Amino acid sequence: MKKSKLYRFIVAIIRPFVRVLYGLKIYGIENILQSGGCIICPNHTSNADPVLLAITFRRQIYFMAKSELFKNRILGKLFKMVGAFPVERGKGDTSAIDTAESVLGSGEQLGLFIEGTRSKAGDFLRPKTGCAMIAYKTKVPIIPVCITGATEFGVKIFKKNVITIGAPIYSDDLNITEGSGKEFREASRLIMQNIKDLAPNFNE
Repeated sequence: MKKSKLYRFIVAIIRPFVRVLYGLKIYGIENILQSGGCIICPNHTSNADPVLLAITFRRQIYFMAKSELFKNRILGKLFKMVGAFPVERGKGDTSAIDTAESVLGSGEQLGLFIEGTRSKAGDFLRPKTGCAMIAYKTKVPIIPVCITGATEFGVKIFKKNVITIGAPIYSDDLNITEGSGKEFREASRLIMQNIKDLAPNFNE
C-alpha cells in the first residue's frame, strides 16, 4: 500500500497545535505496534477523532470512511490522497473489504470505527461486525482505543481529552472458529467491551 507524503506532512504540521488545542492526554503508548498490519479500533464520538488518532499513532492509518464523505469531488480526492477509502455502509461492500485486506496485507494500520457511525449522544453504540470479520480473515491483531473527554465523550477544544490505547487483541482471542454471523457478533461485543474498559474514571 502506497504511503501518503501529504498525510505525513499534514500530521507533522498539526500535531503540536492539536495536542494543545484539545488538551490531549495519551495513555497506553506501549501498546502501539511498531510494525506489521493491525486494526486500530476506536469508539467514535467526534468528527475530530481521525485527526486525534493520526497524531497519536506514528505510522500512517488508512481509514475506512463512510462513502458520503467522498461525494464532494474536492474533499473526496483529498481524503483519498491521505489514504482514506470509502465504504458503503450496510451493503456488504466487498470492494472496501478487499482494500482493507490489502492495507493489512501490506503491513499497514487500518483505522476502523467499530460502531460504524458517530455517537451523537456521546454514549457507546452497538458494535458492527466488520472489525471482527476482517481480523478473522487477515489474522491481524486489533488495537482497541477509547476516546473520551474529561466530563463527556464528545471531544471539545480547550478541554482535557484522553486517548487510551489497550493491549492488542489477537485473532485467537476472538473465539471465531467457523466464521458464522453469531461468532462475529459475539467477537464484536468482546472488542467493544475492551474499548469500554479503557474509559477513564475521572472521579478517581
